[in-house]
Amino acid sequence: MPLALYALTAGAFGIGVTEFVIMGLLIQVGGDLGVSISAAGLLITGYALGVVVGAPIMTIATGNWPRKTVLLTLMAIFILGNAACALAPGYWSLMAARVLTAFAHGTFFGVGSVVATTLVPPGKKASAIAIMFTGLTVANILGVPFGTWLGLEYGWRAAFWAVTLVGLIAFAIIALFVPKDSAAAEASNLRNDLAVLVRPQVLLGLLTTVLGWVGVFAVFTYIAPILIRISGFSEASVATILLVFGGGLVAGNLVGGRLADRWLVPALLGSLLALAAVLLLMTFAVHNQIAAVVFVALLGAAAFATVPPLQIWVLEKASGAGQSLASSFNIAAFNLGNAIGAWLGGLVIDHGPGLGALPWVAALVPLAAFVVASLAIHGERRRRPVAVAAE
Repeated sequence: MPLALYALTAGAFGIGVTEFVIMGLLIQVGGDLGVSISAAGLLITGYALGVVVGAPIMTIATGNWPRKTVLLTLMAIFILGNAACALAPGYWSLMAARVLTAFAHGTFFGVGSVVATTLVPPGKKASAIAIMFTGLTVANILGVPFGTWLGLEYGWRAAFWAVTLVGLIAFAIIALFVPKDSAAAEASNLRNDLAVLVRPQVLLGLLTTVLGWVGVFAVFTYIAPILIRISGFSEASVATILLVFGGGLVAGNLVGGRLADRWLVPALLGSLLALAAVLLLMTFAVHNQIAAVVFVALLGAAAFATVPPLQIWVLEKASGAGQSLASSFNIAAFNLGNAIGAWLGGLVIDHGPGLGALPWVAALVPLAAFVVASLAIHGERRRRPVAVAAE
């Protein structure tokens, strides 16, 4: 794999840290800014919604730019956004800075996915996307725990200064190693790009992504209460167990990429079924501490095994000039799934059937994603003979 691909991984690492590091610092942020923990938690929701809104806006705005220029511009926004977070004098200024930072997220992964596929032979495109997304998974294993420790020791603002430094390093690496476009990115015609987005196969792909990740975050958002209140772990143990989750993310991401390169449709459908099965069995596993740790790792693996096939599937269905926009929308779809999943999990906890039922309720959503993907694939196969006959 070329060095340019690992430059994209560095950018993905920085973005992954800034998205999740605040989860471990909610008490400190809330106390310093004089807001409740639940209000501080909205800084996570605000970031996710910023990704959803920012992905199409930034992709359309930069549609005619060379892709390397787009990536460097997005990293500059990322650096400025995190510096603004570190300097924020109050809650709403911090929220605004978080949303600004989020505007870089979706388009970076969307355009980065397209760039990654151009750096490798056709048979390695899904693996290339998986390697770029490894930056996101490593951020959860190393970056987020370190950023949390830094914030607890030196104040939450120190964590954002550290992420700003990561952004500066990623900017330099991308500038050095990502090749210049041989020409500007294909001339973007907004009408044609939007026409790609309304293709039934693209829309079904985006819906599949949303549904798959609603199931993941319905459980992951509340993994600490599950481990403490149901599995019986101490609060101090949760951080260590989440390292196991991070290891699962890396393994699942790389395996999902390899499988998607060889058998895209089986990898897509199989990963969604595996995710549903892990969530369903987790309902029983969390009552035993050893089994709970094993299934936390399996949840990470099953979740990120879906990422490369989902991303490459949408890219294939949006072949042509609209790929960058469709890819960015798919990243927004992941984050929309995150936001809806957190809301669904809270609904199950507050209004029944309760925390213990959360995994099996969550399992129903990737099953729905499996049905949507199956219908899309079946419909495409039925249309293919008609198209061939017409020719």
